[in-house]
Amino acid sequence: MARALYIHWPFCARKCPYCDFNSHVRAEVDYARWQDALVADMRHEAAPASEDTLTSIFFGGGTPSLMPPALVEALLREAEALWGFAPDIEITLEANPSSVEAARFAALAGAGIDRVSLGLQSLDDEALRFLGRLHDAREGLEALDTAQRHFDRVSFDLIYALPGQSEDSWRDQLSRSLGFGTGHVSLYQLTIEPGTRFATDVRRGTFEPKDADEAGDMYALTHELTEAAGLPAYEISNHARPGEKSRHNLTYWRYSDYAGIGPGAHGRRGGVATQRHRKPENWLAAVARSGHGIADERALGASEQASEALLMGLRLAEGIDLAEIGARSGLAFDTLVEPSKLALYADLGFLHLAGNRVQVTPRGMPLLDALLGEIVASDLVAA
Repeated sequence: MARALYIHWPFCARKCPYCDFNSHVRAEVDYARWQDALVADMRHEAAPASEDTLTSIFFGGGTPSLMPPALVEALLREAEALWGFAPDIEITLEANPSSVEAARFAALAGAGIDRVSLGLQSLDDEALRFLGRLHDAREGLEALDTAQRHFDRVSFDLIYALPGQSEDSWRDQLSRSLGFGTGHVSLYQLTIEPGTRFATDVRRGTFEPKDADEAGDMYALTHELTEAAGLPAYEISNHARPGEKSRHNLTYWRYSDYAGIGPGAHGRRGGVATQRHRKPENWLAAVARSGHGIADERALGASEQASEALLMGLRLAEGIDLAEIGARSGLAFDTLVEPSKLALYADLGFLHLAGNRVQVTPRGMPLLDALLGEIVASDLVAA
């Protein structure tokens, strides 16, 4: 059952290009009402899994670093009473690198947060403007310095393969970033998702994304530099020193159960997928009406669970154990993967096979999406 808890805080400090609802930006929030609702939502999730001990908690969403520390502390206190905490529990909060949020870091650490994930995204002001970020590089670095003084563990993210970004400029920025001393970094290639502002800009010819060869070269450089710095990739975009991997995200990638509370939060427990109401007002009304904010709750079939486990697990350098997935789903080996394709791509050096374990090699990781489409059984892909 659930060993991890995700708490979604929907409000932002100000309107940004990534918000779905104008209602996410509020001058005033009734924190007492929100605390009561989040606690009720949490209690509903804990009821079927009260014997489990939490190994990680993650505060994410809009701008959770603007939550009052007293609210954070109250939610952690309730979570510990409901589930109990593992001795080495990881408690992460997502933060934007603004001076307003950084000013709260000391109080948030005092409330129980021991790890922060900071959305730097770039050390270049022009790139930050392109990405629609509201901070500049100086403010981001000051927030990072503050975070490192107050939290035991700090992670930050950067985005690369931006239009006009050269391999040399990315080498310089990443080398500088790896010198900051954090034990975890998330390094993402810019992707053009349908329906986003970037997709519209590409269609209008505002900018041209990197071609596959250029992006592939920058990906290889990224892994070369992080490996040399002692932060090898443990997931396609995530790099960490030994002992610094994100335990919470590993819950997702290893397809373990987790509880998700708050507007828009997803969860997995006992083969059941949960999704909370997305809009804050609808979620609050649902909690008042039913004692929880669930909008949809459905049992996942064996094929769907196996497909999710494969698609998530193959992102990890450790790969997946087909026997374990087969035992959990009750599906045979050849209904999980295409054996002939496994052998082919292993011969080509894109996969490593060892007994029941399948790993995507560093050579194969840049081609992960295409590989998944080839090696995962077609019936599962359609599940």
